[in-house]
Amino acid sequence: MNFVADESVDRQIVDRLRREGYRVWYVTEMEPGITDDAVLDAANHETALLLTADKDFGEIVFRQSRLAGGIVLIRLAGLSSTRKANLVAIAINQHIAELPHAFAVIEPGSFRIRRLGK
Repeated sequence: MNFVADESVDRQIVDRLRREGYRVWYVTEMEPGITDDAVLDAANHETALLLTADKDFGEIVFRQSRLAGGIVLIRLAGLSSTRKANLVAIAINQHIAELPHAFAVIEPGSFRIRRLGK
């Protein structure tokens, strides 16, 4: 599984997923400051899931009806970067088959998923 990680994602999450064997393109390393639309386009172009902590992607996908191969919204404010990385890696590993064409939300003690139109 491939991922594009938005600038809002902690580096520790990116590093942890790479150690787990996932291919992760990190916007911070590629083209910092690009628009949310460009980030979503990059994820779609790479056939990758988008990792983000930016709630605006829900607006883009649901209200603007933009297509996405899958989005994982990370809502773990207040936790250490290491704890966030552990929780994200666990959630992704447990739910990897459900993530394509879905909007998933990772919160402390919670994982929610909603199917997206293809």
